[in-house]
This record gives sequence, C-alpha cells and structure tokens, in this order.
Amino acid sequence: MAANKLHFSLVSPERELFVGDVDQVDAPGAEGDFGVLAGHAPFMTTLKEGQIRVFNAGQVRTFDVRGGFADVTPEGLTVLAEHAVEAA
Repeated sequence: MAANKLHFSLVSPERELFVGDVDQVDAPGAEGDFGVLAGHAPFMTTLKEGQIRVFNAGQVRTFDVRGGFADVTPEGLTVLAEHAVEAA
C-alpha cells in the first residue's frame, strides 16, 4: 500500500468490482454514512442501500449498493455487498 493511501476492495456475489489503493471511500452505513481514509480506526458495520464513492487522484467512481458489510482493518477497507454495480 502506498503511503497515505487506503487499500479498498468492493466485492459482490458475482465478482470483485474494485480493488486498489485510493485516497478516500464514502459509504452508506446502516447507522449513518461514513468516510474512510488511510489509518482509520478499525470497525465493522452493515450497509444500507445507497452509493459508495471512491476518491483517487481527483477522480471519483460511484457504485450503487444494496446491503452488505463494511470492514475497516489496519490493512484497509473491504466491502462485501449483497448487490453492487458501477453507477452510470
């Protein structure tokens, strides 16, 4: 992982939609939306329907998700989504 980068992986039952080192990820947590940067404290939460926004080098990629889990560890953020597609 590059310095000051967050390792992020987004996985749906069909396939891995995204994996890489990014600047920030915003996600729709069941108890409120949240953002994760490199070095974030570990936590796990469920996701509600909404959008995950992946920020990297001035670019933003958006994914529509419905349910699942987000797990933040010292190694990064993993999202296991019940359903996810890249937004048009």
